[in-house]
Amino acid sequence: MFEYNPEKHYPKETESRVVIRFQDCDPLQHLNNAKYFDYFFNAREDQVPKLYGLEMIDMIKKYKAAWVVYNHNISYVRPARVGEWVRIMSRLLWYNHNTVVLEYYMTDDSKSELKTVLWTTMRYVTVKEGISTDHEGAVLDFLKATSENLDITNMSIGDRVRSLKNRLIEG
Repeated sequence: MFEYNPEKHYPKETESRVVIRFQDCDPLQHLNNAKYFDYFFNAREDQVPKLYGLEMIDMIKKYKAAWVVYNHNISYVRPARVGEWVRIMSRLLWYNHNTVVLEYYMTDDSKSELKTVLWTTMRYVTVKEGISTDHEGAVLDFLKATSENLDITNMSIGDRVRSLKNRLIEG
């Protein structure tokens, strides 16, 4: 279970290095569009316990609530190809009392070329009734500690693609 420690630094971004598998690609040897979601979600699922000491199932059991996806916004910039090593980064971009927006993005192995950006919006709901509920306790502590809490109200995913591309060029 996540326990907030004010003395600890919590990284805002997770990172994984993975290879694009043959079985996940189309006949052009590009990662199948639907498979990007698997790569993104698996990378985050692997990294969150390592970085934050948090297993999501523990939060779900304790608070009897979970996040459900209600929107994906994805921008395919450059193809990921069979056998290519890529980097997958994710971050909690924004949250409020009952909603979160996660950002995932993929680059080439050297982090010089942006491949894909995904924003996933999720609502926090009770497990039994499926009714929207507020973040509280360790859930809220986790969000506060790990979120960029970026103001995205006037930002499109296209704006974010440009921003990430510029950051990769500068970095």
